[in-house]
Amino acid sequence: MFDLIRSAIPVFVICLALEAASYYFLPDEDELGYSAKDSRTSIAMGLGNVIVNLGWKLVVVAAYAGAFLLAPWHLPADNPLTWIVLFFADDFIYYWYHRTHHTVRVLWASHVVHHSSEFYNLSTALRQPWTPFSSLPYWIPLALLGFSPWMILLAQSWNLLYQFFIHTERVDRLWKPVELVMNTPSHHRVHHGSQSQYLDRNYAGILIVWDRLFGTFEPEGERVKYGLTTNIGTYNPVRVATHEFAAIAHDVRRAAGWGDKWRYATKGPGWSPEADPA
Repeated sequence: MFDLIRSAIPVFVICLALEAASYYFLPDEDELGYSAKDSRTSIAMGLGNVIVNLGWKLVVVAAYAGAFLLAPWHLPADNPLTWIVLFFADDFIYYWYHRTHHTVRVLWASHVVHHSSEFYNLSTALRQPWTPFSSLPYWIPLALLGFSPWMILLAQSWNLLYQFFIHTERVDRLWKPVELVMNTPSHHRVHHGSQSQYLDRNYAGILIVWDRLFGTFEPEGERVKYGLTTNIGTYNPVRVATHEFAAIAHDVRRAAGWGDKWRYATKGPGWSPEADPA
């Protein structure tokens, strides 16, 4: 009931096929379209994420259930207000989960998987990490506030399901009021950009209002160049899943002292003592 993602896999497949067909019949020289190798890697990463979560979700449910038992009250699932509050609370938490996974390197090591494609299409949405473990603490407060574990997992699922459809170049800007409030393909293209003005922008899940409120919003202007500031140049799913963890281990080993070792793991991606000796 709470895992919409596995249930939506047939919808993902159909939408991928339709988008790929649209590039074949209605090509656009300004759009990248699909690469067979890149899409295969993205799909492999998505399937790996589903397999990992088959076991990991048991740990997540147990943690949420334990926190839920400690909650001073249990919010009623039959009250529409409960669901309205959950929608906004989940999306707010997702914003901060997403933001910290860009600004703390050991967290980025997991999330970087999603940004490793130099293409931007619906298959890119499936490029998910095989190390989802760092997300657990972020949603514990919802259980402590009295939201049932199944409700929290459902909210996480509808958030990710929404985000699948904004990974496309086939949709330009939407109606202005929608662009003002909602995360859209235009806003999320910016988030996947590697140009300096696009880095660490537009962390939204469903509502772009969080980025507007917290100063991380950037509108789409210059044509977006997708991928990383230094691309990894591989289609090997294992390397895609682990390359940044390996890079952190390398930097930590060669660091001169324990302070720099700690900062290599916890500062932002690209930190070095030469650039920031503090």
